[in-house]
Amino acid sequence: MSAGHGPSPMWMTVLLFGLLGLGILIIFFNYVGWMPGGTSNGFLLLGLGSILGGIVTATQYH
Repeated sequence: MSAGHGPSPMWMTVLLFGLLGLGILIIFFNYVGWMPGGTSNGFLLLGLGSILGGIVTATQYH
């Protein structure tokens, strides 16, 4: 890590937890059948992709 980097901006924290929370909600709603059109592998992949985006954001947080 470079010595010139300061703390991460607040929007990065919001994005991190927003993506994680959105992914969990999408997967849960898909599981219980509350998504439009019923359960779908596409919604599952969207939820997993959102969680992955939150994890990638967490690796850039400092």
